Amino acid sequence: MAMLIKRSILQKIVIGDVDCAFRRWKRPTVRSGGRLRTGVGELAIQEVEQVTIASLTDEDAHRAGYDRLEDLRFEMSRQPDRDLYRIVLRYHGSDRRELLRQDDDITDAECASILERINRIGAKAHIADLSLRILTWIDKCPDRRARDLADEIGMDTRKLKTYVRKLKEMGLTESRQIGYRLSARGQRVLDVARKNSAS
Repeated sequence: MAMLIKRSILQKIVIGDVDCAFRRWKRPTVRSGGRLRTGVGELAIQEVEQVTIASLTDEDAHRAGYDRLEDLRFEMSRQPDRDLYRIVLRYHGSDRRELLRQDDDITDAECASILERINRIGAKAHIADLSLRILTWIDKCPDRRARDLADEIGMDTRKLKTYVRKLKEMGLTESRQIGYRLSARGQRVLDVARKNSAS
């Protein structure tokens, strides 16, 4: 499960008032040097360190958004069978995928490189041109359920969603309340693919 952070705390992280968090885990779900996507953008994980309740200080409490050390210690006393970690983090910026989705100012050569990459992704499913078929279907049928696409292709819905997430990571699609839509970048890549197939 991803590390969940309250919206009020996220807003404090953005302006720099909070720069660490504490969690009880069997094992960490984030790592030093990693990124965490949130509702306000991406957070950079700078350090993940195992600590004890006894070692917590007033400074720790304030850096994590608590008014009092007692409040932090009380909350961290839950789930005592799990290890306690301090996560040092900072606001890194907007979600990289959002920036990619809006960027359709890419050359035909760059589109060709993206097409090669999605072809490699789709090849693992042993369905011909899977990734390109997914993009084409989303273009024709935006806001349709993933299950509809899975049924048409003859693929398990959960596996299909895994492939769509990979396309989303590349900024080619965006999730909707129901189904998906192509991003501006995804439309550009699909247009080049169609042009190449027609020539």
